[in-house]
Amino acid sequence: MVRDPFADEETPELQTVLDALDDEDCRAIVSVLEEPLTASEISDRSGVPLSTTYRKLELLTESSLLYEGVEVRSDGQHASRYAIDFEEVVISLDEELSLTVDISHRARTPDQRLENLWSEVRKET
Repeated sequence: MVRDPFADEETPELQTVLDALDDEDCRAIVSVLEEPLTASEISDRSGVPLSTTYRKLELLTESSLLYEGVEVRSDGQHASRYAIDFEEVVISLDEELSLTVDISHRARTPDQRLENLWSEVRKET
């Protein structure tokens, strides 16, 4: 089943978000993302080894804390760029006394929506 690239992100599992927020390397990565960067650029700026950076980027995107966009290049060597994708993370207690997570996302630009569509097409081919 193909995910709708224009749909809003699903809320991730609470534990996934907590794991990302509790991870020192994840926090170091978020702290250097003033603009969209590649994994290599993130590794250089954060001081996190590149192999670790890739694992942490996966955790951060699964947590809906980072957005992964695709930079389409004329030479065909497309590159993923990562950007902060949240304004606020709220953890609260619901009526059943269970913890829940709510992430306020930044609005997607038309370019980001097109990147999402391109990324989904790449996954299917």
